[in-house]
Amino acid sequence: MSIQTAKRLETVEEYYFSKKLREVRELVASGKPVLNMAIGSPDLDPPKEVVEAIQDAVLVDGAHKYQSYQGLPELREAIADFYSTKYQVTLDPKNEILPLMGSKEGIMHISLAYLNAGDEVLVPNPGYPTYTAVTNLVGAKPIFYDLVEENGWEPDFHSLSKKDLSKVKIMWVNYPNMPTGASGDDSLFEKMIEFAKKHSILLVKDNPYSFILNDSPTSILSIKGAKEVALELNSLSKTFNMAGWRVGMVSGSSDKIDAILKVKSNMDSGMFQGIQKGAIAALRISNEWYEKMNLIYKQRRVLIWKLADILGCSYDKTTKGMFVWAKLPEGEDAIEFIDKILYQNDIFIAPGDIFGSNGKGYIRFSLCITKENIKEAIGRFENKEVRLTNDRVNQKM
Repeated sequence: MSIQTAKRLETVEEYYFSKKLREVRELVASGKPVLNMAIGSPDLDPPKEVVEAIQDAVLVDGAHKYQSYQGLPELREAIADFYSTKYQVTLDPKNEILPLMGSKEGIMHISLAYLNAGDEVLVPNPGYPTYTAVTNLVGAKPIFYDLVEENGWEPDFHSLSKKDLSKVKIMWVNYPNMPTGASGDDSLFEKMIEFAKKHSILLVKDNPYSFILNDSPTSILSIKGAKEVALELNSLSKTFNMAGWRVGMVSGSSDKIDAILKVKSNMDSGMFQGIQKGAIAALRISNEWYEKMNLIYKQRRVLIWKLADILGCSYDKTTKGMFVWAKLPEGEDAIEFIDKILYQNDIFIAPGDIFGSNGKGYIRFSLCITKENIKEAIGRFENKEVRLTNDRVNQKM
């Protein structure tokens, strides 16, 4: 007997990496030595202080009970201190911070709190596919705005302002940008705030990469007047190698946080206390942690650049975050290209197409892979001819 699924499922497809990783796992199971350079899942361990904190926490009386929907007061205070120290942003831990089970959860909660069927949402192209998927799932309509290399992967607000924005409720922005690595700066954020105020749009900045290979971490909430129209999502996944812990946060004015809490309190029963204690330890870690982590990523990035050179790609060495966004030679199809590399060289790279139409002709390397494995990938091309799909580029090491 077949039960018909909800029509909302017709608006989305299974996440690309969910599908593709099944294929990669099958290749590995068959004996293929596949090197995964596609996924931004940190392979490094969290700080030892974090692991020790959760170990200690599980033995505390009451640790295994339901927890507050708003998280421990100490966690919200740690987040407020973190924002003050790292971003020079003042947040009231009582009502301007809401811990989340990963910032991906926040995308859904914010959308449910603010979007009605038929509302429109400005979504970056290229951008994180979840922005589009969640918009569709709640019955709203994604309106894609272009990010292009010629404009530094920043929105063209002049062109956007000429469009009919009367139905737009939310605009998603993400800097340091995924997938392109564009850093963003206060000047850009000021334009965003001005644009959002002019058009009465809720601006949501997704900010999980601000400490990865970035000497100037920033928050949009540091801009004057930002709390009037902006929320910021953040996460411990990338900064502290805690992706599987699912710890994120959303910050902004108390009225917006209250709206999101109405959704969240009906969706879960609070975050495990031990994980919250680990998060507190992470947020209080010394600057030495960031320095050591970024040294590892710098070394890996140099090797990824070498691999990109071998594949005939061009790239920007000034970008931030844990990815290398690389442009293929003119005319190359990224999907065909990465499949050929996967099947012939046992290397999995993300095609730019999955992030939007402006990602066509690009590929994305993750830095979440050891130097040894990157060297192994490079070695698979040594003394071999590298042919791209249309045979326009032939190189020999």
